[in-house]
Amino acid sequence: MPTLIKLFSMQEVSPHNSNHDCWIVIDGKVYDVTTYLDEHPGGDDVILAATGKDATDDFEDAGHSNDARELMKSFCIGELDMSSSPAIPELVISHKKQETDVAQKLLNLTKEHWAVPVAMVGISVVAGFLYIMRKK
Repeated sequence: MPTLIKLFSMQEVSPHNSNHDCWIVIDGKVYDVTTYLDEHPGGDDVILAATGKDATDDFEDAGHSNDARELMKSFCIGELDMSSSPAIPELVISHKKQETDVAQKLLNLTKEHWAVPVAMVGISVVAGFLYIMRKK
């Protein structure tokens, strides 16, 4: 006969984040480690820092022994309900053509701000005219 497993959402787990009521999530399983906080070799602050989020990476990075993994089973109270977890945002792909050619960028810039190149040409013409008139 299959055993029934209680499902918890991350919203249900996250309020249990004190040394009087401490739940953590590791590998999709929810653990009530309140009674173990004082016995944890790394101290209770390590576990308390891992509450309210998936602590799998923190747990694996610490290099726990097989005995620690066996001990964890006694604290398991359920599993994380993955259907209630917030969806991972999808990557939005822009189909806008990226301009890489500098000349094309400059051309587009001058189309938007046509007064600047016109003013530059006008000033150049006047400066050239004044230079030629002074030489004579």
